[in-house]
Amino acid sequence: MTRVLVFEYLTGGGLIDGDTDGAAGDELMPMGRAMRDALVADLLRIDGCSVSVAACERAPLAAGSARAVQACAGESVFDFVARQAAQHDLAWIVAPETGGLLAQFHGCVGADRWLGCDRAAIELASSKGATLRRLHDAGLPTPLGITPGAQPTRWVVKPDDGAGCVATRVHASHAAAQQDARSRAEGPTTIEPWVEGEPLSISVLCSNAGAELLSVNRQRIGMSSDGQLTFNGVDVNVIPPTSERGAALSALASRVARAVPGLHGFVGIDLVWHPTRGPVVIELNPRVTCAYVGLSAALGRNLAADVVRAHTREWSDALV
Repeated sequence: MTRVLVFEYLTGGGLIDGDTDGAAGDELMPMGRAMRDALVADLLRIDGCSVSVAACERAPLAAGSARAVQACAGESVFDFVARQAAQHDLAWIVAPETGGLLAQFHGCVGADRWLGCDRAAIELASSKGATLRRLHDAGLPTPLGITPGAQPTRWVVKPDDGAGCVATRVHASHAAAQQDARSRAEGPTTIEPWVEGEPLSISVLCSNAGAELLSVNRQRIGMSSDGQLTFNGVDVNVIPPTSERGAALSALASRVARAVPGLHGFVGIDLVWHPTRGPVVIELNPRVTCAYVGLSAALGRNLAADVVRAHTREWSDALV
């Protein structure tokens, strides 16, 4: 019997910094719960797999779905995850990279039990600026590759270790973007050219065998009158991987995996399809994303089983 722990940060009892009234948690909790429940449903379909799930009072499990576990009174989420991981064979952690959270959880769990990217890849992806520099240096198309002869008309400011569209704003000039960045006290920010085009993401299964494009997804991004971006959801598997654009994105996924060793399991890559340049990589998500929800059913395969199988095989090979 393989014992698997599932911990999704919000539904497992984590808090968002500065969310004193719970508003941000209320907004993000449904997404966290959907990801958690999709993972659990897939894991429960694996023969010989028992599943324990961190479930706080605000996000209880459906009756009979899996064994719920909770932190003890006064126990931090990190101590809780470390304690539970020690009682399981594998741990699947879904948490934001913000503030080094995902990397810290990796340290609590340990590489042998961790289902996902290694710590070096997580730490790189936790900095949007460092990620783009790595990919740009590897020859991949990024906003940093916009040439002097094609100056951007707009610029975007975002937290360097932020998640999604949180605190992300578009400006009509570089000077305005710089002023915005200087006014922020929350932590390091990054300024990059705004890339016009269709916002997409790709879901990729990474292993020592390479990077497999699972789906191409359309991201619904809104922009208010003051340039603030909002994430309004994702339409999964909207472009066939076998199409012309799908083939280009499959090649892109392989290049990203070569540029960032240590990507393992389910990985998301956000990009914009520019009208003339084609796909431009915006950021890298070294973890399960919202696009996981419903994807196993759409593809007719159990993605969780694929991730577990690849980890088990690769860890066994490493011990030989």
